[in-house]
Amino acid sequence: MAELTTLESLLEMGFDRNRAEKAVANTGNQGIEQAMDWLMEHENDPDIDEPYVPPAGNILGGEAQSQPSTADSSEGQEGQESFEGIAGGDIGYIETEDGVKRPMTEEEKNEQVKRLEELMRVKQAERRERERAEEVEREKQRRKQGQELQQMRQKLQDDEMKKIAEQRQREKMEDKMARQRVKEKIARDREERAQKVLFKFIFHFCILPLLVETRTTWTFFSVKFGGIAPSSTTASSHPGQPSPSSPTSQGPPPTKKEYDESRIQVRLLDGSTITTVFKAQEPLAAVRVYVQMNGNTPEGQDFTLLSPYPRHVYTELDMEKPLKELGLVPSAVLVVAKK
Repeated sequence: MAELTTLESLLEMGFDRNRAEKAVANTGNQGIEQAMDWLMEHENDPDIDEPYVPPAGNILGGEAQSQPSTADSSEGQEGQESFEGIAGGDIGYIETEDGVKRPMTEEEKNEQVKRLEELMRVKQAERRERERAEEVEREKQRRKQGQELQQMRQKLQDDEMKKIAEQRQREKMEDKMARQRVKEKIARDREERAQKVLFKFIFHFCILPLLVETRTTWTFFSVKFGGIAPSSTTASSHPGQPSPSSPTSQGPPPTKKEYDESRIQVRLLDGSTITTVFKAQEPLAAVRVYVQMNGNTPEGQDFTLLSPYPRHVYTELDMEKPLKELGLVPSAVLVVAKK
């Protein structure tokens, strides 16, 4: 029968009997070429060498379970033209000119085996070429995906570095602006203090001597021409009468003097002191800024201010309050302390 002849042909070509039986059964006894194609396609299957158990009613060497359809026969006809009488008919037999089939001779069988082996080598070479082309294509796809992934990673890294650089630039600008504001405030304070010193100098050395000279001249003319004597003479001649400027005289009580400046002395961490004058309405934060700019406090050292007597530690809320409200007018002593 055809199935038995196909199986024997596969065995003669060197295929394992278990694999040959599987190939014949799975191709439905459609011929030696289909069996060889099945073997080459499934030679790497993990279960290819497992023992073959034929299904019930399907015994190798018996009647074929299914016959190839007309469409399948027409599709495979082109690849089998060179093997008419081998794959399409009973293998092991040859048809004579008068249409009678006779068994092949040993030489014809060997020639048929050689042709099948050559066909197998051609198909194996085609399969290897196809697998090699597929492997090359897979390698191209893998490299392309790797390049795309690398480009995405590089883009993400560049974006992150750009964000970090922008953040650092903003921080530098904010620090620069803050330092500029502090410098401008210190410059204004120095200018105001210089104006005050200049005013005091002019008053003490220019205006005050002029006032004293004018008063002395007026007193001289008053006494000489019968004017009112000085208050000291009048007070000594009438000891029993209270002077107009005495505390017992009638009149409104003296008002409390209002100070618009405060003289602040700050004791630093190393025991040294710095002294300066602030406006009574300036916040305590101005004193802190002055200590940061003019003291020897290490850069980055966080500190606070406190009053020694009575002891009082100023909080962040106190930094916004005026010196007058905190009772630091007209003068006060503060101490720098670490937080």
